[in-house]
Amino acid sequence: MSFISAYLPYLQISLALLLISAILFQQSDAGLGTAFGGSTSSNPFATKRGAERTLFFITIILAILFIASAVLALF
Repeated sequence: MSFISAYLPYLQISLALLLISAILFQQSDAGLGTAFGGSTSSNPFATKRGAERTLFFITIILAILFIASAVLALF
């Protein structure tokens, strides 16, 4: 158990950095024009495909791992 408690902070820091970078790499259609009521030409109900879908699933997995490591740190 001491092995886990010794390396858990480093694991959490690396998971946090990976999660931040995965979120920032995702494409967003929300620009300043849409904030003031402008519309975009893209379909908001379009499905994710290819690299965008893979990055989306990687983000979900990283978030689950980060939450699990935070819960593990409580014990």
